[in-house]
Amino acid sequence: MSRSGPVLVVTMIDDPTADLVMSELYDRSVPVVRLDSGDFPAALSFAAALSPHGFGGTLSTPTRTADLSHVRSLYYRRPSGFTFTHLDEQDARFAVTQARYGLGGVLASLPDCLYVNHPHRIGDAEFKPAGLAAAVRCGFRVPPTLVTSEPEAARAFVKAHGPAVYKPLSTPLYRIDGVSCTVEVAEVTADQLDERVAGTAHLFQRRVDKVADVRVTVIGRKVFAVRIDSGLLDWRTDYDRLAYTVVEPPPGITDALHRYLNHFGLVFGAFDFAVDRAGAWWFLECNPSGQWAWLEPETGLPMVAAMADLLERKPA
Repeated sequence: MSRSGPVLVVTMIDDPTADLVMSELYDRSVPVVRLDSGDFPAALSFAAALSPHGFGGTLSTPTRTADLSHVRSLYYRRPSGFTFTHLDEQDARFAVTQARYGLGGVLASLPDCLYVNHPHRIGDAEFKPAGLAAAVRCGFRVPPTLVTSEPEAARAFVKAHGPAVYKPLSTPLYRIDGVSCTVEVAEVTADQLDERVAGTAHLFQRRVDKVADVRVTVIGRKVFAVRIDSGLLDWRTDYDRLAYTVVEPPPGITDALHRYLNHFGLVFGAFDFAVDRAGAWWFLECNPSGQWAWLEPETGLPMVAAMADLLERKPA
């Protein structure tokens, strides 16, 4: 494959992290085509024909055209969903599925393309129970965990392993008074667990007696570990209270990180760990589409350059 082809950046219009990476690629004279699935079909079109090497053809935005047979890499970030508001409900549902499996299927089948990350592998890795099971197999310490819809099982787990926390299995966006919110990780006691637990699936986990958190961002073979001191159960709730320190992972962690990513077929991951009072790192989760760029100005770590190196397919 020609390495002079473009990098496709698949994300929504408001994505500061993608902006930083694209700026770095522009400075290197690497061609970039940015697209959002929400722009299809009004401001995005494509024509892809099957060849012995996969799908080739063109993808066009209002300002760029990409040769699909020569895409060097695809950076899959946070695209918005397909919308067909001009159609009635039934026709819109049909059009959305055709777009997802048509355009989405072509973008997932590009020849000799490096995916950061492949959208199908992202989907696999976003299932939290699968991630926790893989973490155990890869050698991480993982707190005792229960996934259940049974109230009595939840109460018994919390009594046996308390103090315990409740975590959402995914992070749907809530809007409260027009403000975007997510469900926080929170400590839970047995007497709080009633029959409402039976309404859906829930994840409960023994609370780590932690002194700090660590965010480890893996970009290709490069590992960036940052200790986060906050005093908070969930550090995402107040970024103003965070203090950052660049750290080295303990022995065995780096190999386990790469085993985990290889398990899911990923080349990027944002890992979260809790550090206990003895200094041990406990695996909490890995987000295959996690945020990371805010850490660079706080630490000086060359993370944007590392991502640009990966997308450019620059030799390590």
